[in-house]
Amino acid sequence: MRNMIVASTSTLYGSGYLEYLTPILTKRLKDNSIEELLFIPFARPGGISHDEYTSRARKFFKRIDVKVKGIHEFENPVEAMENAQGIFTGGGNTFQLIKMLHDQQLIQPLRKAMYSGTFYLGTSAGSNICGLNIRTTNDMPVVEPSSFKATGALAYNINPHYQDPIAGDQHMGETREQRIKEFHVYNNIPVIGLREGSYLDVQDKQEILKGSLHARVFLAGKTPIEIAPETNIATLNLNF
Repeated sequence: MRNMIVASTSTLYGSGYLEYLTPILTKRLKDNSIEELLFIPFARPGGISHDEYTSRARKFFKRIDVKVKGIHEFENPVEAMENAQGIFTGGGNTFQLIKMLHDQQLIQPLRKAMYSGTFYLGTSAGSNICGLNIRTTNDMPVVEPSSFKATGALAYNINPHYQDPIAGDQHMGETREQRIKEFHVYNNIPVIGLREGSYLDVQDKQEILKGSLHARVFLAGKTPIEIAPETNIATLNLNF
């Protein structure tokens, strides 16, 4: 019984932190009677401290009457995860995030929480770890984790912040689509490119694409396809 929001980003251009997710978060947290979230700040965007990052999340959720406590504030992180009403993993560097999760032996407890129905919110890096591995992150490998293996709460990988080529752009590096094609030379795992403002509303066996934009689905050796909002990804034939 999964109960998850898997979002491409925490912040849309021109809006505040988590602002575009406020309606769905307010409803989901209320429906689940969640009064406190366990925050995982390990991705540390821009290298900020765990305390600074937790403070940022705490400030937002205070507006909707939900308390936030960082997992680094507990003497026993595994026990904190097992007892959490809800869990939020913020964005930042996915390599740093997965390293800390493996180092503290938190991957399996997190996976267990996800499948037992504990509410989970992931943004950016926090969404990357919902897939089978983190090999489709956009981040630099600033640290070396013991494994790229993620929670496997989704049967595919996520590429958050997915960007289409911009006509007339003078950038000569690889496009996001080319990078994913490189991934598929060595991996046969489906990849969902989530554009900004898109998220997956995962409830039990449903994985509904939300937001105003299509998502792009990539399979090894196949032409990518676009899927529309309100599509249940769980019902797609990912061997198209």
